[in-house]
Amino acid sequence: MDTKISADARIAALIAATLDGTLTEEQAEQLASVDDELGKLAWLAAAKRIAELLAKTQGPPTVDPATPSGQRPVYAKPSARRRQGKPGAKAGHAGARRPRPARIDQRREHRLERFPDCGGALQRCRRKRTRTIEDILEDLRTVVTEHTVHRDYCPACRRHVEPVVPDAMPQATIGHRTVALSSWLHYGVGVSLSQVRELLGGQFRTRLSDGGLVAAWQRMAEVFQPWYLQIAEQARASAHLHADETGWRVNGTTWWLWCFANRATCYYLIDPSRGSPALEKFFAEAFDGVLITDFWPAYDAFATERQCCLVHLLRDLEKVDLENRSAEWQAFARMLRRLVRDGIRLRKRPDFTPETYASRIRRIDRRLRTLAEASYADPDAARLAKRLRKHTDELFTFLDHPDVAFDNNLAERMIRPAVILRKNCQSNRSEKGAAVQAVLMSVYRTLKLRGQDPLATITSALRTYLASGQLPPLPVQSVADG
Repeated sequence: MDTKISADARIAALIAATLDGTLTEEQAEQLASVDDELGKLAWLAAAKRIAELLAKTQGPPTVDPATPSGQRPVYAKPSARRRQGKPGAKAGHAGARRPRPARIDQRREHRLERFPDCGGALQRCRRKRTRTIEDILEDLRTVVTEHTVHRDYCPACRRHVEPVVPDAMPQATIGHRTVALSSWLHYGVGVSLSQVRELLGGQFRTRLSDGGLVAAWQRMAEVFQPWYLQIAEQARASAHLHADETGWRVNGTTWWLWCFANRATCYYLIDPSRGSPALEKFFAEAFDGVLITDFWPAYDAFATERQCCLVHLLRDLEKVDLENRSAEWQAFARMLRRLVRDGIRLRKRPDFTPETYASRIRRIDRRLRTLAEASYADPDAARLAKRLRKHTDELFTFLDHPDVAFDNNLAERMIRPAVILRKNCQSNRSEKGAAVQAVLMSVYRTLKLRGQDPLATITSALRTYLASGQLPPLPVQSVADG
């Protein structure tokens, strides 16, 4: 018995030494010479211990900083930064109040006869105030009109003829304003199809089917195809253009939604490609202005001049900072961050012109080339330096063209409504639906950028189309909106 206890104690000591990492070569030979079952138990215990230690020291698997946000696991993303300071405008800035209504439809007087607390009579004073309240009437009704269309005969032409009804498309049973309102809610605001149908049926007492709405939108997209092509032409002819892309689903397959925008134009393209084949459909040739994008290489062949988004570059530095604390990376990131901010600060000077600050611009270019051409042992610094070498002439283009932005925020803002719609409606179920999506989103977003009333503009354009057989010109920028 004592011999067995001694042997068990010796084996337990060997296993403990294995788990503690103090196992010697002699002890390893003793452990290998024991019974196979005991040896297996020892190795299983050691493997479990190693796994526990690795889980504590390594944490979640690391993710390449260049990985898009949509492909990063939730646990690998940093917590959202809390808002600094109080919300609202800064002290001294003009307020953003809602303006007073342009008209007063009715007036009402309000006066108490007695004091509410004691019931005593009130002495009349001249003090008063006005309060303006704007509301929607409860009785929201549709108007149903029966049109009697007379069909007459022309003896000279030997043909029957009847007038065009300009209030709706041929054979349609819903009017232009209903079609314009429903399509604007869906493609312009991002309301789902079922919610549009519920809103029309509940608030406006107009009950429509999903198929009826979709068919009306498809016919509307066919009518406004010339405006869609005109928007593309105006975007390609602009002095500068922002471009961005995001994932899209068509019948369960991954496609891509492209956005090309400036201050007065927004053009969407839904295509199965995220590379040159999609860009070739938009750019017939290299863009003659300044193309403002992120660092996606597909844009390289389509821009004579390009401004790469500096916000994307600074964001990459922040991502790497979370995981890389090496001295070389910290020094590289500090110099690059200072260089970028110096360029942005120079551009924001009130008296900035490329001619006035030509020497400062040349100095920034020299600092960029020095930073990009140096050699680095740190892999993150080497990766970012390689990007700087590739895009040396595309990082500070905004200093040569004062009307060009140093970021791609405009394209991201224009693509955000599509992202909201994608979350609400799960993209499109067919290629035809994707084509309708691109046309109507482009029309509504462009009208918004130009300060036009979408419902009035679309309704008027449809009436003109039915009366004359062609669309009116695409509205230009509203004077009120600059």
